Amino acid sequence: MAKRYVRPEVKSRAGKGLLLLLLPLPALFAALVALGKGQLSGVLVNAGTYSMFLVGALLNRQGLREEAEYHRRRVANPPSVPWKGAGAGFIALATGLSATLAADYAWPLGICFAIGAYFGCHLLYGPDPRQPKTVPARYGVTTEELVEAIAEGERSIRAIEASAQAIENRELRDRLQRIVQLAHRVLEAIEERPRDLRRARKFLTVYLEGAQRVTEGYARSHKSDPDGALEGNFRRVLITIEDVFEQQHRKLLQNDVLDLDVQIEVLSTQLKREGVA
Repeated sequence: MAKRYVRPEVKSRAGKGLLLLLLPLPALFAALVALGKGQLSGVLVNAGTYSMFLVGALLNRQGLREEAEYHRRRVANPPSVPWKGAGAGFIALATGLSATLAADYAWPLGICFAIGAYFGCHLLYGPDPRQPKTVPARYGVTTEELVEAIAEGERSIRAIEASAQAIENRELRDRLQRIVQLAHRVLEAIEERPRDLRRARKFLTVYLEGAQRVTEGYARSHKSDPDGALEGNFRRVLITIEDVFEQQHRKLLQNDVLDLDVQIEVLSTQLKREGVA
C-alpha cells in the first residue's frame, strides 16, 4: 500500500500577511465616525484609503502564496505578476493619502510616509521572485515543457480528488487516494530527473488523464447503478491503474523504461469492456 504523500514543507510568510489586514482598521473606524457626523469628505477619504490598504494586503498575500509555491518547486517560472510589489505600491499610496488628506500633514511629509511604507513592506516581506529555476540544457527538455507537464498532471490530480468527494464507497475513495499519492510521487520523480519527462509523458497524458476521466464518469453515474455492476467495473479499472502507477514510479526510480504501449493498450481495452469511461 502506498504511504501517504506529504508535500515538501516550505517556510511560508503568508501568516505575516494577515497583519496587513489589520493595518487599515483605524481608517475604517474613522470612516464610520465621519459617517455618523455626516461628514461626506471624511467618509470618502477614509473609506477610500481603507479600500486601498485592503487591496494592498490581499495582493501581498497572493504574492506570498505564489512565492511559497515557487520555492517548493525544483523547476519553476517566477510569478507572472509582481504581486508583493503591487501590494506595497497600494499600501504606500494609501499611507501617503491618509497622512495628507486625513491627518493634514504637508504633501512632502506625506510622500516620505509613502516611501517609508513601500520600503517597509519590501523589507518585511521581501521582493517577488524574479529568476526562473531552469532545466539544464543537457537534459534535452525545456523549462516550459516540464512546468507545463507538471501543471497538467496536478490539474488531473485535483480533478480526481474533487470527484472522489462525491463517491460514497469508502474502499473506492481509499483506492483513489492511493492513486493520487502515487501520481504525486511520479510527478516528483519527473521533476527531480527532467530527462525522464519524454518517456513519462505518455503516462501523464494517457494514464493520469484516463484516471481522471473514469473517476469523473463514475462520480456522475454511480448513484444510478442499483445492481452494483458499475461499481465492480470501476473497482477493477482502479486496481489496474494503481498497479501501473506503482510500476511507473518504480521504473522511474530505477531509471528503467516501462513498456507503456502494452500497458496503455491493456487499459484502453479494459475501459471499453468495463464501460466506465
